[in-house]
Amino acid sequence: MKVEFAPRSVPLQRRLQTAAVVQWVFSFLGLAQCCTAAFIALFFTRFWLVSALYAAWWLIDREKPTKGGRRIHFLRNCIVWRYMRDYFPITLVKTAELDPRQNYLVGFHPHGVLAAGAFLNFCTEASGFSTLFPGITPHLMMLSLWFRIPFFRDYVMSGGLISSDKESASYVLQKPEGGNLLAIIVGGAQEALDARPGSFTLLLKNRKGFVRLAIQHGTPLVPAFSFGENDVFDQVKNPKGSWLRRIQHWLQQIMGISLPLFHARGIFQYSFGVIPYRRPICTVVGKPIPVQKKHRPSEEEVDQVHQKYLNALSELFEKHKAKYNVPEDSHLEFI
Repeated sequence: MKVEFAPRSVPLQRRLQTAAVVQWVFSFLGLAQCCTAAFIALFFTRFWLVSALYAAWWLIDREKPTKGGRRIHFLRNCIVWRYMRDYFPITLVKTAELDPRQNYLVGFHPHGVLAAGAFLNFCTEASGFSTLFPGITPHLMMLSLWFRIPFFRDYVMSGGLISSDKESASYVLQKPEGGNLLAIIVGGAQEALDARPGSFTLLLKNRKGFVRLAIQHGTPLVPAFSFGENDVFDQVKNPKGSWLRRIQHWLQQIMGISLPLFHARGIFQYSFGVIPYRRPICTVVGKPIPVQKKHRPSEEEVDQVHQKYLNALSELFEKHKAKYNVPEDSHLEFI
């Protein structure tokens, strides 16, 4: 006898999708603080040995975030990420093949408020990265600060996140067997302060460190633009020179992270909250830009490759913007 199960109702699917996004948002907003509090609090209970043993493990394992991390495929394939994908929805588009015998450095733009597209496309399998790019192992760089938090560091490493420093990048890019992709959100935390719907301003004009890194390792550069990344949150107005912007820059210099004052919808209502809007995000991965290896490139050589990258990114944006409802008169602005 064949038993058929009725598909989940649309309201239930919506609730599951919203729950997945709530979990993701609060995992980054509050999980780090909770992990720190739990680690300290356990020392004052009968379970103090848990924190003591973890502290010993943490000391032994302290170099792991700069040595490729520790991905856990079960967590990368967890169903919760598929619900998160369908909430917006988020899609990943390939425009060229990537040779698994080579390593690649991908520049991801824009940062957005919480880099939803970067996380889901490169740190989970929800959008089918391994199917689109067979033989390629993705890594996404994240501020080193987050890897100093007990328990939380293991959570973020499980998806393929690694520390954002030169040593960590070089470890991935210099692997002779190839098949590694290093994604860098070039605009970083500072660019998040300009993330708002309809904005196409990228902090890229003087960001050349990733280009120099690619030249030193002879790694092809790949531009990637995430359409809709800036549309899922609104942000309190913070024009340059305003008191809010000055405070945000001051806090960034102290802590290394920016603090955009963002808002969108709530869990049970749509007028205000920190849950992102249901707006599509589509990350388009461009064609590789060949780079000639040179251990100590000159400033002129770096500038030449950097300009090629800017041109390729602009071309990618112009070619695909009409598909994602970007106005014809909108163009990328590099600052």
